[in-house]
Amino acid sequence: MLAVMTGVAMASLDTAIANTALPAMAAQLHTTPAGSVWIVNIYQLAMLATLLPFAALGDIAGHRRVFIGGLALFTAASLACALAWSLPVLIAARLAQGVGASAVMAVTTAMMRAIYPPALAGRGFGTNALVVAIAFAVGPTVASLILAVASWPWLFAINVPFGIGAVLLARRCVPDTARGTHRFDYIAALYNAGAFGALVLLLGDAAHGVPPLRWGTELAVTAICFGLLLRRQRGQAAPLLPVDLFRNPLFALSALTSVCTFAVQGLCFVSLPFYFESLGRSAIDTGFLITPWPAMVAVMAPIAGRLSDRWPPAILGGIGLASLCAGVIALVALPAAPSALDIAWRMGLCGIGFGFFQAPNMKAIMASAPVARAGGASGIVATSRLLGQATGVALVACCFMLAGHAGARWALVAAATIAAAGACVSLARLGFNERG
Repeated sequence: MLAVMTGVAMASLDTAIANTALPAMAAQLHTTPAGSVWIVNIYQLAMLATLLPFAALGDIAGHRRVFIGGLALFTAASLACALAWSLPVLIAARLAQGVGASAVMAVTTAMMRAIYPPALAGRGFGTNALVVAIAFAVGPTVASLILAVASWPWLFAINVPFGIGAVLLARRCVPDTARGTHRFDYIAALYNAGAFGALVLLLGDAAHGVPPLRWGTELAVTAICFGLLLRRQRGQAAPLLPVDLFRNPLFALSALTSVCTFAVQGLCFVSLPFYFESLGRSAIDTGFLITPWPAMVAVMAPIAGRLSDRWPPAILGGIGLASLCAGVIALVALPAAPSALDIAWRMGLCGIGFGFFQAPNMKAIMASAPVARAGGASGIVATSRLLGQATGVALVACCFMLAGHAGARWALVAAATIAAAGACVSLARLGFNERG
C-alpha cells in the first residue's frame, strides 16, 4: 500500500502542482501565458487518452507490471521536466509524465482489490480516496513552499527520489494478479486515444466559443474515433472500452454518478476563486477558504470506506451527494459580506458530502465487475473522474461566456443541479445487486 499510494500521491499532486508555477515557467521559458497553459493541458490529455488502454493492458500483462512500468516512466519524465530548457521540451516531458501517471492510476483500483480481502475492500478504497484528497489539498501549498526557496524545476525534481523509492518498494512488495489470455489490441488503443484526446479538446474549445469549424472538426474526429473503436471491439470478450460491463446497471449507474460528482468538483474549484473575489476576498484568502473542502474529504474518506463494508453504496452515495448539493446551495446563498466562518462551514459541508461518496462508489464499480475484468473497471474509475473534471471545467468557461461576471454564481447553480441529479442516480442503484 505504501508503494501504491506513493505513486497515486505523486500522480495526483502533479495534476495541479504545475498550475501555481505557470507564470514563472512562462517567464523563464520566454513564452506567452496561453502557450504555458499547454504544460497543464498536455498532462491531462495524455492521462485521459491512455487510461483505458493501460487498464486493458493490466488485465493481460499483469497490473503489477503496468504499475511499476508507469511509475518508472513517471519518475524519468519528472527528471526530464526538471532539466527542460525550452517550452517544447517541457511539453514533451509532461506528455511522457502524463502517460506514466495514467499507467499508475489506471490499475490502482485493481491493485486495491488484490491487496485487500473482500471484507475489507472498502477500507482500501477509503485509503485511496484519502491520499488523493490530501494530495489535491496540499498541491498548491507544496508548490508555493518550493517556489519560495527554489525555482520551478524543483517542482518536478522532487518526484525523483520518491519515485525511485516507490519503484524499488513496489518490485519487492506489490503482489502479482491473474492475467488474461486475450491479446492487446493496439489498433483499438489508437482509436481510444484519438477519441478521448479529441473529446478533451472539444470540451475546452466549445466552452470558450472558438469558431464552429474548429470545434466541428474536433466533434467529427471524436465521433469517428469512437465509432471505429466500437466497431473494432465488437464481439471481443474483453473490449478495451468495456461497454460490456455497462450492461450491469449497478456498474453503469455508479460510473455515471462518478462523472456527475467530479463535474461538480470541477465546476466548484474553478469558479470559487472568482466567486470569493466578487465577495471581496483576496487571492490569499481564497486559498485558506477552499481548504475546508479537501480537509473534510480527507476526514470522511476512511470513515465512508469502512461504512461501505456494511452499507449499500447507493445509500451512502445518495447521502453524500445530497450533502454536497446542500453545501453548494448554501454557498450560492452567501450574504454580500460573509465572514470566514460563514464560508468555512459551507465548504466543510461540501467536503463531507464529497468524501462520503468516493470510497463507496469506487467499491460499487469494482464489485460489479468480474475479477478477470478488474483492470477495465479500474480504468473506468479513473476515466470517469477525469472526464467529470474536464466537463466541469468546460461548463465553468461556458457560464462565464454566457453570464459574464455573474458566471461564477451560475457555475455554482449548475454544480448544485448536477449534484442533485447525481444523488438521484445514486439512489436508483438500490434496485440492483452486484450482478445486475
